[in-house]
Amino acid sequence: MQINIGISEKDREAIANGLSKLLADTYTLYLKTHNYHWNVTGPMFNTLHLMFEQQYTELAGAVDQIAERIRALGYPAPGSYRAYSKLTSIEEEEGVPDAKEMIRQLVIGQETVVRTARELFPIVEKASDEPTADLLTQRMQVHEKNAWMLRSLLD
Repeated sequence: MQINIGISEKDREAIANGLSKLLADTYTLYLKTHNYHWNVTGPMFNTLHLMFEQQYTELAGAVDQIAERIRALGYPAPGSYRAYSKLTSIEEEEGVPDAKEMIRQLVIGQETVVRTARELFPIVEKASDEPTADLLTQRMQVHEKNAWMLRSLLD
């Protein structure tokens, strides 16, 4: 059945493609954050272990929201490591950095997700896609706050 939600197929496709990049960044950041949760050590262990858990739990929910928005627009959501590795702007972690480097890498990851979301706004606004704009705004708020909190640990 045809989709008739007031957004052209061309715009829906462009938005879904942008959301696919956001999904890949979000999932890659989720995986990195979960990895750091498991492997963090040092004097800030408890603080970071709990903070990373809160962040990866929130990211897990975000992955679902983003994927469901892609589906609502009529396109398949990417869902494999191979697809994510082609779409993401976040570097995958190899090895186990020290706690300070983990924090630094997560700041970079959080800020990357914000930039990916922000890049999608022009097409979303042009298409009057308020549900996607709302999703992007919420994601940006979460990631900007997380980046600030993580950066504060580096001062």
